[in-house]
Amino acid sequence: MRYLGSKESLVTPILQLLEEKNLHRRELVFFDAFCGMGAVADAMKSSYDHIIVNDSLKCAETFTLGKLYSNECNFELLGFDPFDFFNSNSEIRHDFIFQNYSLGGSNRMYFTAENAERIDYFRNQIEDWKQQNLLTDKEYIYLLACLLESVSDVSNTAGVYGAFLKKWDNRALKKITFNRIDSTKDRIRQVEYYNDKIENIVANVKCDILYLDPPYTQNQYGTQYHLLETLILNDNPSISKVTGSRPTGPMRSDWSKMYHAHILFDKIVAETSASHIILSYNNDGFMSKEFIESTLKRYGFENTYKCMSIDYKKYNNTKCQGATGHQEYLFYIEKKPKFDVVVESPLNYTGSKSKMVEIIKCHLPEIPFKTLVDAFGGGFNVGINIPSQTTIYNDINPFVEGLIKSFSTDVYAYLMYVSKLINKYKLSPNNKEGYLALRKKYNETPLEKRDPRMLYTLVLYGFQQQIRFNKSYDFNNPVGSRWFNECLLSKFITFARYSKIKNIEYCNVSFEQLIERVTPDTLVYADPPYRSTLGVYNDGKRGFEGWTVRHERKLCLFLDKIHERGSNFMLSYVLQVGDFYNKDVADWAKRNHYNIIDVELPQGRYNDRKEVLITNY
Repeated sequence: MRYLGSKESLVTPILQLLEEKNLHRRELVFFDAFCGMGAVADAMKSSYDHIIVNDSLKCAETFTLGKLYSNECNFELLGFDPFDFFNSNSEIRHDFIFQNYSLGGSNRMYFTAENAERIDYFRNQIEDWKQQNLLTDKEYIYLLACLLESVSDVSNTAGVYGAFLKKWDNRALKKITFNRIDSTKDRIRQVEYYNDKIENIVANVKCDILYLDPPYTQNQYGTQYHLLETLILNDNPSISKVTGSRPTGPMRSDWSKMYHAHILFDKIVAETSASHIILSYNNDGFMSKEFIESTLKRYGFENTYKCMSIDYKKYNNTKCQGATGHQEYLFYIEKKPKFDVVVESPLNYTGSKSKMVEIIKCHLPEIPFKTLVDAFGGGFNVGINIPSQTTIYNDINPFVEGLIKSFSTDVYAYLMYVSKLINKYKLSPNNKEGYLALRKKYNETPLEKRDPRMLYTLVLYGFQQQIRFNKSYDFNNPVGSRWFNECLLSKFITFARYSKIKNIEYCNVSFEQLIERVTPDTLVYADPPYRSTLGVYNDGKRGFEGWTVRHERKLCLFLDKIHERGSNFMLSYVLQVGDFYNKDVADWAKRNHYNIIDVELPQGRYNDRKEVLITNY
């Protein structure tokens, strides 16, 4: 069976990978999410008792199931061998295939008239047997799969059915025969199957191993295999006057679109119940190796990550690094439990707690809370990662609050907007001219009409990707040497998806005003500026209120009020930097019998810091 993206040549490396990871265990459930023509699923029959297959095309699902059922069809109810029967008679029908896909009834040269009328006969006879209860469900599917194989042998196409050849290929002039499909001899105990888009079902499919082989180019399989889909569905649809294609809208895949593929991949990896994920992908695909690696490592254990590069011609396993030409990648990772996944903000925000998220999670209160208040939200690394029914994000800087809120909008539209700005202004590392032109455009826009997506684009190409304004609220960060790289794209998509599925309320108020939102089932997380480490965002010179001893005292009073209400708080703070020791905060915590938890965290160039968590529980 000729099929785009067939994985017959990848079967051996996949089997070797499974053996290496000790996953050849019959009790495990294997899920082939883009089964195509079933090469991988068929090869797994010898390893697993339970296999799940899915494809959005009915013809692909049918062909795969035919392979899986091939050794369970004895045709006892029929009473004779259907292959001998079909190949020993010359019966014909002038139905849908003959009328629309041969010169017998149209000007389309998909099949000779003689082969088309035989195809119509085969299809109708199989259906008649099924209606007469002379075929089991498995036998019915198997014969349809064999019909697809037989049709493929005499089609006047270049392998796909998007168009027919203008001259007869020698293959197409052969007389059609009804042939058995090739499959392994193994039998399987349980087959579960779906005919849907994987993004619609992945969260509900229980499996141990997920194998992904999504489309990686703009080719739409529904368009390329419309005729086979019609043959299986047998629904005589309205068709295109030129190509004869059935309506392909319902079959169109977002995996064949830029950015849509990235968004879907993140969703699938996040939502699958599988503990082990295998992905085959091509280096010419929409998703880069760097993006895939970044996404897999976010959801999986980094030490289990593996990537094999398989050359198109030789299919020799090599390291990904240094490989040239057209390559097929084979990725593997063992997935983390959902609670252990850390989502990183797509903002390089000063004072980010991305490296402390796991520590913070370990010190959450044992008593469950319904609401989390992230009082100094900033880049939102903490609040986005803490499970709660409601999360309140707050930041005193309206531009920062607007940026974080903007990430919860339509992800694809956001990325396309950013991409258009990058192209329009020719943004690249150290491209001062284009960057300044975009910055001028942003700053000349009235405050109330400024688009946070434009600001984010500026941040991406600004110095150290910082957010910096002057007293007039003009963005004044100079051009930098960074860009919207694949790792950052991965962070953005994950963060945006979490922002959409979490129940988040966005605020732009002083932290004291949040007291009215605090109830007994609330946890308040506070990560304020530190008196000892003032940055450009809290020095009071940028049009926004700075951070002083007075603010620090107000914060302590605010946290005391939370405690008095019977609610819990967690404060991230730096008590010591070099020779400076914040005795005021330390004494306040000790006086109120709050817990001071030392945080052992590599600080890089800030290794002279003493960072702590202060809790009232």
